[in-house]
Amino acid sequence: MQTRLARWFIGLKRQHKAIILISADIFFIVFALWAALSLRWGELYIPKGDQWYLFAVAPFIAIPIFIKLGLYRAIIRYIEIKALWTIIQATSLYALVFAFVLFESAIKVIPRTVPPLNWLLIMLLIGSSRFFARWWLGETYFRLSGIRGSADIYKKNVVIYGAGSAGVQLASALAHGREFKVVAFIDDDKSLHKRKVNGLRIYALSSLGYLIDRYQISDVLLAMPSVKRSRISELIHLLEPYALHVLSMPGLSDIAQGKVTVDALQEVDIADLLGRDCVAPDQSLMEASISGKVVMVTGAGGSIGSELCRQIIQLQPATLILFEVSEFGLYAIEKELLYLLTKINPIKPIDIITLLGSVTDANRLEKICTLYKVQTIYHAAAYKHVPMVEKNPGEAVWNNIFGTLKTAQAAINANVELFVLISTDKAVRPTNTMGATKRFAELILQALSLDKKHNTRFTMVRFGNVLGSSGSVVPLFREQIARGGPITITDARIIRYFMTIPEASQLVIQAGSLGQGGDVFVLDMGEPIRILDLAKRMIHLSGLEIKDDAHPEGEIAISYTGLRPGEKLYEELLIGDNVSDTRHPRIMRAEELIIPWEELEKLLDSLAKATTNDDYEQVRSILMNAVSGFAPQCKISDLLWQQRHITSKEAHTNP
Repeated sequence: MQTRLARWFIGLKRQHKAIILISADIFFIVFALWAALSLRWGELYIPKGDQWYLFAVAPFIAIPIFIKLGLYRAIIRYIEIKALWTIIQATSLYALVFAFVLFESAIKVIPRTVPPLNWLLIMLLIGSSRFFARWWLGETYFRLSGIRGSADIYKKNVVIYGAGSAGVQLASALAHGREFKVVAFIDDDKSLHKRKVNGLRIYALSSLGYLIDRYQISDVLLAMPSVKRSRISELIHLLEPYALHVLSMPGLSDIAQGKVTVDALQEVDIADLLGRDCVAPDQSLMEASISGKVVMVTGAGGSIGSELCRQIIQLQPATLILFEVSEFGLYAIEKELLYLLTKINPIKPIDIITLLGSVTDANRLEKICTLYKVQTIYHAAAYKHVPMVEKNPGEAVWNNIFGTLKTAQAAINANVELFVLISTDKAVRPTNTMGATKRFAELILQALSLDKKHNTRFTMVRFGNVLGSSGSVVPLFREQIARGGPITITDARIIRYFMTIPEASQLVIQAGSLGQGGDVFVLDMGEPIRILDLAKRMIHLSGLEIKDDAHPEGEIAISYTGLRPGEKLYEELLIGDNVSDTRHPRIMRAEELIIPWEELEKLLDSLAKATTNDDYEQVRSILMNAVSGFAPQCKISDLLWQQRHITSKEAHTNP
């Protein structure tokens, strides 16, 4: 019966619901007045004579006030505790107006204690009726939704870490949700322990084990959007032994910009695992080569190129040219930047120009740079997936080496002011073709910098892995965990430097502004991360256990596949030890060996001839002569045999 009644009420139109609420309030108004008089006289009150006038006029005073203050605009089943203040305001105003009418009327037999009693009773009746309806209709709505997990008995019991304003807002938002039931807060502030917020008790972290046993906690929700990343990393480390699923609130900037809501919970940002707080960018360095200038980004649709574009557009260039070989990649970043423009409100209009093309097309590059009077180029276009490049060395040479050469020559011919190459730590004593081609690209720019006949400043920025880039292990591990494992790691000893894409892009821009010509900048990547440790932490933070010999009942296994072609156990950022500081604490200048242009030009001619003839043994020999420390792990003959074998097998199984 109750469910049918609630179903009927939920299905009514808004105006019909408002009529029912107004009718109920009229009853409460009349009843409250009668109850106030009865309590004052100590017996059931029976109106006499013109006293009936009071019961008639009270609703005509109250209802317009309630309508004006919005008591009939709220959706009852979603009403929040803050609505109580509106109810107090509305009932208080009504009580004051009614008291004035009462004492100005000709009815002199009403005691002065009746108005306060009337106010307390009407506030109690109006408030309690709405919160009772909220509970009743909310529960019924969840059951009618037909989604398992909607009602409280099916919700996951969770605790919120952080009892500040963000945590309270999150708990309030989740109270109306279908997935989580908040049972407690955890906070580091000892003065808050054992206190309650909105009926939820605040505990110390040491009580988490007790909460897990008592409430069968499944998730911990981090509600500290403004806390430093190093502190978040500490908390994650403390939570790791519990094997709870850890989720976090979005950042305050995303909430403020309306990109997400408070309750838009997300997986823990892997950047938080690094415990590395970003250094605030030097705004003068950020703006020096971009603001008011014509800027071009090659490889604009890639992971690094696209983030560079996002950073650049906020620095308000006059024109931003997106140069990309992938049609879809170009479309996606253009669409995103056009939307971003509506948010940042630039002082002057910013032209976004999208151009399809390859960095190996010298004529097109020079025409673009000349036509648009390009002043700054960020060269991010490259093949950088190590095993893929190892199996396709010819394309890597054309794109990474000759693509850089032709883009640099176009910049010189068009009198571009600054050219910044996005390089890699794999260029240092490389063991793979990708690293060797990127180091050769650095050598080209270093040699061109020695020529005083042009005005283009060439700068190279070298850094390690970035989280979330194409080929990054993080999205791969997430996908493997979602599938139920196993997580695949090439070697248990492998370590890597990591940095977030936004931080890397900001440092690239600042390093470019620091360059005087021929500079090789290396970025402070922090401490290296053991990939095996990263995998284990991701499993634990997903609320799962590692499956191994010691824990055969675990959910996610880790398997080792062996190093891939050209892969190193560890990466380096410097070839030698000659490094100097710059004005930025996380940017260093490296002094590297330079090959004169006359000698390099001969190597380029030989390299072009060998690549054209598909003579990859000769290509490798030239790279080994030019690139200091290049020690390839795999033989070219083995790689080509493997490639032919795979192609032949695919052709056999997929005719």
